Amino acid sequence: MTTRQLAVDGPFSLAAAARFGFGPTSGRPEPGESLLRLAFTADDLASHAGAVVSQRPDGSLAAELHGDAKPDAAVDQIRRILSVDTPAAGWLAAGRADPVLGARQAENPGLRPVLFHSPYEAAAWSVLSQRRHRTQATALRRRLSEANGTVFELAGKSEAAFPLPGKLLGLTEFPGIEPVRMERLHGVARAALDGRLDPAGLRSVPEAEAMASLRQIKGLGPMYAMLVYLRSTGVRDGLAIGEPRLAGYLRHYYGLAETPDAMTIERLAEPWRPFRTWAGVLFRASGERAGLPFERPPG
Repeated sequence: MTTRQLAVDGPFSLAAAARFGFGPTSGRPEPGESLLRLAFTADDLASHAGAVVSQRPDGSLAAELHGDAKPDAAVDQIRRILSVDTPAAGWLAAGRADPVLGARQAENPGLRPVLFHSPYEAAAWSVLSQRRHRTQATALRRRLSEANGTVFELAGKSEAAFPLPGKLLGLTEFPGIEPVRMERLHGVARAALDGRLDPAGLRSVPEAEAMASLRQIKGLGPMYAMLVYLRSTGVRDGLAIGEPRLAGYLRHYYGLAETPDAMTIERLAEPWRPFRTWAGVLFRASGERAGLPFERPPG
């Protein structure tokens, strides 16, 4: 076990991050706790890391690291997961440029997107969760991780890291995973080992190219490819056109007469640059917290 300190630029709330609903929502704190437990496959796809993250009075973070992942690499991955890997000046400027966004920032102080641990885990979650309620998919993911990943004891609680791609490829069956779904999980594992789910690689190419590459992985249609791209790579300026709840939430917050189409969303989002991903996540989180009704986008 080793401990590292993570500097944070700009306002950030670990408590808000811990409450954030992301993927299987593993590692969320018990009532009264002020920490976050993370257990994940490292970006090298050959090791696991566990971490207990807490926030110091000066706003920086302390990460207690476990596992066989290289500490510096694990810290870099945690910074990406918590969206503290970038200066916050542009994010704050976007809120000043758009008072509607700024109001959401004020209502959710220090909230930044909490990402899936990696594109590999996001793609695997997409396959596991299709046509399943989130609670069922979460329980299945946990069983799969406990049986084939690494279980860490983190601040008095067990958290299981998802199986490495090589281990996943060796599985031929698992209770609750049908043969077709297992075949798709194998496809995700092969894509990861082939480098097609590398977060830096996906960020380095135009969005259309990244999305086209992700959609070649069987089981990742347009919505799931968008989930992987926007919610795991660390990209900051992708726009979730077609995200089923965002359009309705924008109609509410901007006082629009109709649910906005793609062109209108792009116009509204122009002042958010270069943090359109962060803004979309914030509007989604705000709408869900406010209990706004679901409105299906036009078309």
